[in-house]
Amino acid sequence: MKWMGILLAGVVACGGESDVGSAAPPPPTVFGGEREVELQVPSSYDEAEPAPLVFLLHGLGVSADIQEVLFQVGPAAEARGMLFVHPQGTRDSQGRPFWNATDLCCDFDGTDVDDAGYLAGLIEEISAAYAVDPKRIYFTGHSNGHFMSYRMACDYPELVAGIAGLAGAMYSDPSLCAADEPVNVLHVHGTDDDLVPFADAAEPSARHWSEVNGCTSEVREEGVLDLESKVAGTESDVLRWEGCAPGGATELWTMHGGAHIPNLAPDWAEQLLDWMLAHPKP
Repeated sequence: MKWMGILLAGVVACGGESDVGSAAPPPPTVFGGEREVELQVPSSYDEAEPAPLVFLLHGLGVSADIQEVLFQVGPAAEARGMLFVHPQGTRDSQGRPFWNATDLCCDFDGTDVDDAGYLAGLIEEISAAYAVDPKRIYFTGHSNGHFMSYRMACDYPELVAGIAGLAGAMYSDPSLCAADEPVNVLHVHGTDDDLVPFADAAEPSARHWSEVNGCTSEVREEGVLDLESKVAGTESDVLRWEGCAPGGATELWTMHGGAHIPNLAPDWAEQLLDWMLAHPKP
């Protein structure tokens, strides 16, 4: 038959039957086993050039998808060529998604779920399937997600290049943080936070990491930012500790008038991710 001859000619022209369907399948985008999570792969991804990886961790009682609606990390990660994932914690007895982060928050049922191990496992799984830059793995999160970001910095400082979180805190007992090498830390907090009070959480957490990171006691004011869209002007002060070890930058961004759930500026995610990318592991 004439059409059969044309088909066979096409197969030969393409290199023979042995080449048909021989292309390698694309790597997976779903990881985490029973706790599945979808990886966002940037359109610019090239396996020859290792890409940064950023995690977004939700707050207590907030789903991963809702947290992304609030933070909008996905579009900013795409624009910067970053792999992005926003995993889900488990649910407590009241049905609230949570992370077992620190002695303060938020495993109130005492389940002792190993969320730090789960997240470290995600790093391993994703790194096995994609070219992840091991010097640019970051965590951000809000409230319970910020607490959990601190937990990752404490438990896996060799994996985490930096954390940049909002309205969380370190352990109430700093000795529970086992970090033995620098991690870049950015703490963002509103002065009107009535759930995780600024005075109890912000500077104590940043100061703890300034000590871990070998900084001096000198703190420099580095200007102002606009992070809260409902507060007029540039309401946020930037404080930076001096003399920190390589890979151990430590900053506190104070949102004057910012609540526990602030009205984030449209470029909030861009500012966070740009800070992360400026602070890789050495």
